[in-house]
Amino acid sequence: MKDGTEYLEVEGGFRLSGEVRVSGAKNAVLPVLAATLLVPGVYRFIRVPRLLDLYTMLDLLEHLGASFWWEGEVLAVDSRGVEGWQAPYTLVSRMRASILVLGPLIARLGRALVAKPGGCPIGPRPVDLHLRGLSLMGAEVQEGSNILVEAPRGLRGAEIVLDFPSVTATENLLLAAVRARGRTRLINAAREPEVDFLGKFLQTMGAKIKGLGTGVLEIEGGRELRPPEGPVAIIPDRIEAGTYLMLAGICRGEITVTGTEPTHLEAPILKLREAGLEVDWEGDRLYAYAPGPLRPLKVATAPYPGFPTDLQAQIMVLLTQAHGLSRITENLFENRFRHVPELQRMGAEIEQEGRTAFVRGPTVLQGAEVQAQDLRAGASLVLAALAAEGTSRIYGLEHLDRGYEALEEKLRRLGARLRRRVDGSLLPEGSPRTAYGG
Repeated sequence: MKDGTEYLEVEGGFRLSGEVRVSGAKNAVLPVLAATLLVPGVYRFIRVPRLLDLYTMLDLLEHLGASFWWEGEVLAVDSRGVEGWQAPYTLVSRMRASILVLGPLIARLGRALVAKPGGCPIGPRPVDLHLRGLSLMGAEVQEGSNILVEAPRGLRGAEIVLDFPSVTATENLLLAAVRARGRTRLINAAREPEVDFLGKFLQTMGAKIKGLGTGVLEIEGGRELRPPEGPVAIIPDRIEAGTYLMLAGICRGEITVTGTEPTHLEAPILKLREAGLEVDWEGDRLYAYAPGPLRPLKVATAPYPGFPTDLQAQIMVLLTQAHGLSRITENLFENRFRHVPELQRMGAEIEQEGRTAFVRGPTVLQGAEVQAQDLRAGASLVLAALAAEGTSRIYGLEHLDRGYEALEEKLRRLGARLRRRVDGSLLPEGSPRTAYGG
C-alpha cells in the first residue's frame, strides 16, 4: 500500500437488515446541470447527490462562467455569466458526462471546444453519434485530441437516426435541438428514465418535445426558453436502489429501500424474483428478502427497459451465492468485467469467455485486498466484502465516491461493519469526499 492511500476496511459475514433511503440519480442531475447553459438565469434543484461527479460538473460550469451555491439542501446555479466555450482536458478527463456541455454551448454561443471525455475505463465509448447528429443540424465539426464544433449561423432541425440508443448522445442532441430552428426527429433514441427526466425538465423551460419514453423524439426548436419556476427535484437513483436490493440475497437479510421509483427497476426486480428473492413495493418503498436458497440465472445487459449494465457487476456477486451455474452476458461495453479478477481473489468461481461470464455457486467468499477498477466494479467489491468471511480492504475509493452518496453511512444503518482508513489510521466517520465544501 502506498502512503496516503485510502481504503475501505470491511468486516464481512454478518446478516444485514433494515431500511435505507436512496439519493437523487447521478445520471439525472448531470444532464440537467448541463441544460442550465442553454439560457441565462438562476436554476434551483433539490435531492441533489453530493458526489465527485456532481462537483466535477459544477467545476466545469464555473469554468465556463456560471456560479453555484447551496441554500440548505437546495443547489442553485446561475448561468447568466456564461461566456466561456472551451471545456479543458483537466476537467473533462475526470468524467465522461462532461461531453453534455457540447450541445448547450453550441446552441447558446454558436461554438464549443471540448476535450475528449474520460470517466470509467469500461471500454470505448466514442462520441461519433453526438458529432454526426450535430453535423446534420448544420454544425461544422473538427475532431482531434479536442473536439471543435461551430455553428455561426445557428443550428437547424434535422432527422437523425442513431445507430445505437446512446444515452449521452440522445441527451446531447436533445439539448441542442430545443434551440435549433425547425423540427428535429431523433430516431432510435435512448429510453432511460434519466433521458425522460431531462426531456420533462426542458418542457418546464418551455421546450416542445413529443415522444418521451419512446424511441422517437420530436422536438420543435426555436421556442423561447426560461429557467423553471421553483426548485426541480432530481429523480431517485435506480442503480443505487438496485445495489441495495442485492444485499437481501447476498447477506440474507430483509432490506427496505425507500425514496425509489419502482417502475424504473422492473427488469432487475424480475431477475431478483427469478433468483428466488421476494421483492414487493408500495409507493416509493421497495422490500426484499430471500426466503430460501438462491437459484442461478441467465442475465444479458441491454438498453432500457432491459437489464442495466450498471447492475451487472452487483448481480454477479449475488450469483456467487446461487446454487448452480449462472451466465452473464455484457452486451453494452466490451471491458466491463474488470471486477472478475478481484472477485476471483476472494474465492469466486467465475470463468470469462469474451463478453460472457459463467458463475458457479454457492461460494464461501474470503476477505482479501482488492482494487476497484471502475464505479460499479467498486460497488460489487463492497457487496462481496460484506458477504465474505474475514476482513477485506478495498482500494480505488475515488470510483465509489463518483457515484454513491454516503455509502458507508447507509450500509452501517443496515448493520455493516466498515470504516474508511488511510495508512492504517481511521478517518472521520462518513466519506470525506461527501462534504466537498457543500
